[in-house]
Amino acid sequence: MYIKKVVIEGFKSYKEQITTDDFSPKVNCVVGANGSGKSNFFHAIRFVLSDLFQNLRSEDRHALLHEGAGHQVLSAFVEIVFDNSDNRIPVDKEEVRLRRTIGLKKDEYFLDGKHITKTEVMNLLESAGFSRSNPYYVVQQGKIASLTLMKDSERLDLLKEIGGTRVYEERRRESLKIMQETANKRKQIIQVVQYLDDRLKELDEEKEELRKYQQLDKQRKSLEYTIYDKELQDARQKLDEIEVTRAQVSEESTRMYNHVLDDREKSKDLDQKIKDLTKELQSLNKDKESVEKQLAEAMKKHTALELDVKDLQEKISGNMQAKDDAVNQLHMLQQEIQNSMEELDKIKPAYESQVKKEEEITRGIMEREKQLSILYQKQGRATQFSSKAARDEWLQKEIDDLQQVLSSNLAQEKKLLDEINQLNADLEERNSYIESRRTEIETLESLISRSREGFNYHRTQRDRLQDERKSLWGKENELSAEIDKLKAEVDKAEKSLDHATPGDVRRGLNSVRRICKEYEVNGVFGPIIELLDCDEKFFTAVEVTAGNSLFHVVVESDEISTQIIKHLNSLKGGRVTFIPLNRVKAPHVNYPQSSDVIPLLKKLKFSQEFTPAFGQVFGRTVICRDIDVATRVARTDGLDCITLEGDQVSKKGGMTGGFYDYRRSKLKFMNIVMQNKKAINLKEKELELVRSKLQETDQKITELVSEQQKLDAKRVHDKSESEQLKQDIANAKKQIQFISKALENKKKSLADVQTQIHQLKASINVKHAEMGTELVDHLTPQERDRLSRLNPEIKNLKEQLINCRTDRIETETRKAELETNLTANLKRRKQELEAIVYVAESDTLLGESELKKQELKDAKSLVEDAKQQLKRVSDGIDERKRQLKEVKDEKNNIKTAEDDYERSLQDRAKDLERLLSSRSNLLAKQEEYSKKIRELGPLSSDAFDTYKRKSIKELQKMLHRCNEQLQQFSHVNKKALDQYVNFTEQREELQKRQAELDAGDEKIRELITVLDQRKDESIERTFKGVARHFREVFSELVQGGHGHLVMMKKKDGEPDDDDQDDDGPREADAEGRVEKYIGVKVKVSFTGQGETQSMKQLSGGQKTVVALTLIFAIQRCDPAPFYLFDEIDAALDPQYRTAVGNMIRRLADMANTQFITTTFRPELVKVADKIYGVTHKNRVSRVNVVRMEDALNFIEHDQSHNAD
Repeated sequence: MYIKKVVIEGFKSYKEQITTDDFSPKVNCVVGANGSGKSNFFHAIRFVLSDLFQNLRSEDRHALLHEGAGHQVLSAFVEIVFDNSDNRIPVDKEEVRLRRTIGLKKDEYFLDGKHITKTEVMNLLESAGFSRSNPYYVVQQGKIASLTLMKDSERLDLLKEIGGTRVYEERRRESLKIMQETANKRKQIIQVVQYLDDRLKELDEEKEELRKYQQLDKQRKSLEYTIYDKELQDARQKLDEIEVTRAQVSEESTRMYNHVLDDREKSKDLDQKIKDLTKELQSLNKDKESVEKQLAEAMKKHTALELDVKDLQEKISGNMQAKDDAVNQLHMLQQEIQNSMEELDKIKPAYESQVKKEEEITRGIMEREKQLSILYQKQGRATQFSSKAARDEWLQKEIDDLQQVLSSNLAQEKKLLDEINQLNADLEERNSYIESRRTEIETLESLISRSREGFNYHRTQRDRLQDERKSLWGKENELSAEIDKLKAEVDKAEKSLDHATPGDVRRGLNSVRRICKEYEVNGVFGPIIELLDCDEKFFTAVEVTAGNSLFHVVVESDEISTQIIKHLNSLKGGRVTFIPLNRVKAPHVNYPQSSDVIPLLKKLKFSQEFTPAFGQVFGRTVICRDIDVATRVARTDGLDCITLEGDQVSKKGGMTGGFYDYRRSKLKFMNIVMQNKKAINLKEKELELVRSKLQETDQKITELVSEQQKLDAKRVHDKSESEQLKQDIANAKKQIQFISKALENKKKSLADVQTQIHQLKASINVKHAEMGTELVDHLTPQERDRLSRLNPEIKNLKEQLINCRTDRIETETRKAELETNLTANLKRRKQELEAIVYVAESDTLLGESELKKQELKDAKSLVEDAKQQLKRVSDGIDERKRQLKEVKDEKNNIKTAEDDYERSLQDRAKDLERLLSSRSNLLAKQEEYSKKIRELGPLSSDAFDTYKRKSIKELQKMLHRCNEQLQQFSHVNKKALDQYVNFTEQREELQKRQAELDAGDEKIRELITVLDQRKDESIERTFKGVARHFREVFSELVQGGHGHLVMMKKKDGEPDDDDQDDDGPREADAEGRVEKYIGVKVKVSFTGQGETQSMKQLSGGQKTVVALTLIFAIQRCDPAPFYLFDEIDAALDPQYRTAVGNMIRRLADMANTQFITTTFRPELVKVADKIYGVTHKNRVSRVNVVRMEDALNFIEHDQSHNAD
């Protein structure tokens, strides 16, 4: 074990935290300038290890804290890290950290971060080898100097301290103190014995007169005793008579009181019943109000549904009538449409032929007019043009113009043809669209029908489930009410049980339950009272037998009970007695075989595993038929006996009995609690099942309602889509009409364009034909013939055109009338009538009517249910009122009877008070005579029967004469004989006590002799060890020299001793003992030749060598794991410093001992394994590892500086 490192913060000059590098396990040297903090470093180590810094005052603590610039240091700590690989410190770690923290108000120790006390620290260090009696493992500045100045006697005291003689001296002082106290007691005893001897001589003379007086006094006492005894017997007899009367009155009062208690209990039950009935009545009234409200709402709904059904039926009837009318009108309308269509079909061909004829005539006229114009133009060309080329040029220009117009007409023709084709395609598309929509409508109608059927089915299922839910709700309310009632009874019984249970036990049981729950403690079965069951007639016997054992808790093992008790102590949670099943055994009892005796254990019901616990509590108790049988069985069989009434006879002879109020039976309350809890558990399971069914039913109803909503939403959506499709069809038909008209117009335009194209082509052909011909100013004969025929033909064609156009206009007018009538009137009316028929044929209203009828049926059922429920509630209210009246009448009767009993009890109380008054007087009289008899004191055996046959008057006369005779001895010391005997006994007791004190004094003297002997042996043993090591160390330090220690005894104090002036023979100590040894003298020779020298004859350096030799010798006697030397070589000569350094090096290597030294000399530095330099800057010290060369340079510089 050695110091590994030191951590310092805030201690003296070490403000900031410094941690030294690991120390060498052998020799370490610390160097530094004066005032740098070397000594503070050593003080820091001593601060932790030594008891020098114990019991510090506030100013002492403040002095240990760093004082310097900057913020104030409020606390400091020093931590020493030990290498404990050899386990010298009894801690299972290879590295141990011991820290001491100090502040203005605190002083604490920590071992590996855990707080420990000062005493624990000192014990720990002593166990590691740091002896309090030998503090020389730390040698600070000044210690060497003090040893050099030490006297012989002081060196002896030092050896005594090292040898541990302090304990002998303390015990010797204690023994001497006891001897002094014993001597004082003996002196007092002797004085008291002398006084008693003198007093006994005086009393011996007064005994004769006292003897005569005692004879008369004996007669007086006998007479007084006989008189008092007769009066006492008379008072006892009267008391017995009063007791009999009082017992009768008390018995009758008890009977009446029990009746009163029974009536009160019954009255309480009736009050509770009245509260329950009132509560039920209030609940029923609320239910009635609720049911009446439900009935009103149901009837309101029923009426509204009736009106809705009536309206729907009227609508359906109106729709059916409208349907019939619409069918008839539709039939007539269809005939009219058919006639119009037939007529239109006839007109259309005629109209088309007329249009065609008109077009042909128009074309003929146009052609002829064109020919006529050409002929006229040809005829006038000769005058119009000057040459053939000019004409051809004009013709070509006309042809070009016509070609341009023709191109435009051809493009228009192509466009019209494309548009006609597109319109035909649109017509086909519209017709296909209408057909697809009609198919979708049929599909939607089928879906709507199925949705309606599904809706009706789900509604039926929902109604059935709602009826089931109503039934379950009723059952749930019924079970909840029963459970609440049972819980109220359990609470009442538990409160009664709590009142009957001692407070500490109740708190303890509650704490045990809480501990088992919080800490999950298993193996706790509960108190005895919760684990047993029996017939009600045995309740009293069981309770009286068990007493508070009813609340003893049965556990599986004593480990569990120990664990719970620890928690109870920490929580301060009451007291509990445990019965560990692993520690108790059921007693083996031989029960008497008799019909009058039954073992109590056989009447109890409990689990077989609890047999040891129940055997311990009830195994030695039997139930007896009556108190006489119980007395006999307890005496003959050695068993505890009890009757069913609770009268108890112990096997030890004690008897306990009297009235036991069975109404306060703890077992009855527990039975109520257990039975009701079982019932509650069953009801709660049933309620849980009902609620589970309710939840399932609610879930099913929710699912059905959700499905209904989905179906209804789908039906509405499908219906909406169907209507939309119908509207789409109507829109498509309108588009078809519009497209047909557009198609007809396009065809007309196409015909006009084609006519124009034909004419343009003809004109172009004529112009081409004319080109290249000769330019003449006259027509050919064929042209003139043609010109003459064209005008009449044109005139004739125009007349035909007028006639044809007139016919065509008439036909077109009729056709337009027919088409307009069909489109605007007949077909529209047909659609309206078909819609009426469709609506009438549609089952929407019928479905809605069916729904309303079903809802009306449900509403009617609700009204009937509400009426029945109202009737049940009203009947329940009437029944509760009747029961309430009966209960109140019964309570009034009980109250009347209770008042009668109260009056009777008051009368009996007065009788009892009168009897008690008489009894009190007689008891006072009895007590008075008993006291007088006791005051008579001890009597002779014949005093009880001598005057027994005489009357009280005769006895009083004899007493009077005896008292007159006693007056003659009034001067006699009445207590002379008693005093004589008393004083004699006191003297004997004191003499015995004196002998005991003499024996004790002798024992103490023997002990003191032994202690002195052991002290001298310890001093001699220590001296021999130190002296031997002193010789060895001195010869090592001083080559060729020798030295030794001399123990100076009392006979050694010769006058010619050199130290006689300082160390003369010692005086006797405070205990009167003259010390055997008076000092230790040092004899040394530094040359090895000549006489030895004493300390006074040595130089300062030589004295320092002797002092170091003594320290090393002491350390070798009681070695420590490490040593701290603070500048021990300051006063040594160079050769001795070298010797000291070599010795330290040798001890470190051979004994594995650690040395930490401070020095200003190079010798110790040279033998060191590790060197530390202490620097000081800004009033703050620091410690760092330095090289040996740096350390030697520093020492050399410091020595030269000091020399300058």
